[in-house]
Amino acid sequence: MRLLWLGFLLLAAAPVPSPSEADVAAVIDRWHAAAADADEERYFAFFTPDAVFLGTDGTERWTRDEFRTYAHPYFAKGKAWSFRAHGRHVSFAPDGRVAWFDEALATPNLGPCRGSGVLLLQGGQWRIAQYNLSVPIPNGLMNEVKALIEKDEKAKPARTPVVGGRDSR
Repeated sequence: MRLLWLGFLLLAAAPVPSPSEADVAAVIDRWHAAAADADEERYFAFFTPDAVFLGTDGTERWTRDEFRTYAHPYFAKGKAWSFRAHGRHVSFAPDGRVAWFDEALATPNLGPCRGSGVLLLQGGQWRIAQYNLSVPIPNGLMNEVKALIEKDEKAKPARTPVVGGRDSR
């Protein structure tokens, strides 16, 4: 019994390998490549089971499975999306098991974008727990964009409050 406890304590106290910015960046790059290749299985394998994807529209808050349902037709046609990072910052929690990042993206359809997210080290593999895709708006254009958003919001039916998953209109 003592040997069992000793083994448990040694495993619990085992150091986590030093986190590597390059390792996290490689995971994110492979994830983006899976989308560009329209490889649905590989793309969604990068997510944790309880992951959340936040899209550019204010209504787009999906669980991994909801996002997969939304994205499936794109992958099925062999044309998902193509994001290429041209700048990225990665940070780590002190225990080395959580990483967060932000990245500047070039996209053919949306133009300049920004992505940010959180990865968890699970079973020795980095998995995406949250990703947030946004379109940065220059400050000088904010009043015009704000007016367009307000006009769009007024044209839509009232929202159902968000409790979990995606809200509905």
